[in-house]
Amino acid sequence: MLSVSEAISQLVASAKPAAAMESLSVLDSRGRVLALDICAPVDVPPADNSAMDGYAFCYAEAAANQFKLPLSQRIAAGSAPEPLAANTVARIFTGAEIPAGADTVAMQENCIENNGIVKLDAGVKAQGNVRPRGQDIQAGQIILTAGTKIRAQEMGLLSSIGIAVVEVFKPLRVAIFSTGDELVEPGISLKPGQIYNSNRATLIGLIQSLGMTPVDLGTVADSPQATDAVLVKAAEMGDIIISAGGVSVGEEDYVKDAVARAGELDFWKVAIKPGKPLAFGQVANKPFIGLPGNPASVFVTFMILARPFLLASQGLVELAPKFLKAQAQFVKSGEGREVYLRARLEDGSVEIYPNQSSGVLASACWGDVFVRQASGQSIEVGDLVDVLPYSQ
Repeated sequence: MLSVSEAISQLVASAKPAAAMESLSVLDSRGRVLALDICAPVDVPPADNSAMDGYAFCYAEAAANQFKLPLSQRIAAGSAPEPLAANTVARIFTGAEIPAGADTVAMQENCIENNGIVKLDAGVKAQGNVRPRGQDIQAGQIILTAGTKIRAQEMGLLSSIGIAVVEVFKPLRVAIFSTGDELVEPGISLKPGQIYNSNRATLIGLIQSLGMTPVDLGTVADSPQATDAVLVKAAEMGDIIISAGGVSVGEEDYVKDAVARAGELDFWKVAIKPGKPLAFGQVANKPFIGLPGNPASVFVTFMILARPFLLASQGLVELAPKFLKAQAQFVKSGEGREVYLRARLEDGSVEIYPNQSSGVLASACWGDVFVRQASGQSIEVGDLVDVLPYSQ
C-alpha cells in the first residue's frame, strides 16, 4: 500500500494543469484560478497622500517659524492640489494628494487654526502621516502569479491597480457516477435491501465547492457492461472522472477492472482509514479516480486525496494542506494506517465524533475538522494533534 503522502505526491505530480482560459470580470472572479501573472501598470497609491485629516506643510519651514504658519489652500480627496506656497500650510483631508512643497501632515486634533493662522503640532515627526507613492504597489511589480486562487482580497487588489478583466482557467468538468444495485435516489420508496444514494449528492457538492462543474452520470448497475459504458461516456463528457464504489476486491466490484480494460490503472490501495481501496488511472487519456463506496470514506478520500489532484489540475499552485495544532479531548489507540477522524474544533481543543465508522456520514456533518492520526500513533487526552479544517 502507498502511504497517504506518497499517494498525494503521485496524484499531484501526474496532474496536468488546465490549459483552457477565459476572460472574466474581476467582479465575477471569486474562486477562480488566475491563468496569467498580473503585472501592476500603476503605483498604488499613485501619489503621496495624507493618512488623516489635518494640515500639510514643509517640515523645515515650519520648524523655522516655530510651527506657526498661514493657511493657503484647502485640499479635499479627489482634487488636484496647487503647489504649496512657501511658508504656508494647506488644510488637507484623508486620502487627498500631498501638494508639491509639502512633506508632512499634522493631525487636526493637535493643531489650532485661528484667523487664518495655524499653530501646528510641534511634536509631529518629519514625513509623518504621509503615505508615499507606491507604498503598497510599484508599477511593473508582479502582484499575483498564475495559479493563484482569487479571493475577495485579490479582487480588491486587482481593482486597486485598475484591472477590470482577468484571464482565468475555465472550470474543470468532473464526470461522476456511483455504482451499486442497492442504491436508490432520494424521493423513491425503498425496497428491502436498498439504501438511498448519498454519494451522488456529496460528490456534486464537493466538486461545486471547488468551483468546478460536476457532470452527473447518475448511478450505474453492478455489471461489466454498464461500467464499461459509463466510463466511455464519462471520458467524452468530463475532463476528469470520479466514481464512488466498485474499486474493492468483491465479486460485484467492476470499476477497477473496467478502468484497466479502457485505459490503465496506476494504483488502488492507500494506507488511509477510512478508504483503503482507491483507484487512480486513465480512461481515454482522461484522469480517473475511483473512491470507495461508503459515505464517510467518500468524504474523507475526496478531501484528502482527490481534492489536491483536482486543484492541481485546475492550475492552482498553493496546495500544501494547512494543518493546525489542537489539544485532544479524547483517547484513541493507534492503528496500522493513517486515520482521518471526523472531529470538532473549539477554543483550541478538539473532540472526535463517537462513531467513526466509514458508513456514518453524520460524523462529517457534526464535525468541522479532521484529526490526522499517524500510523501507529496513540492519542491521549491533552496531546497536541494535527488538525485539518474542512475549509482549508
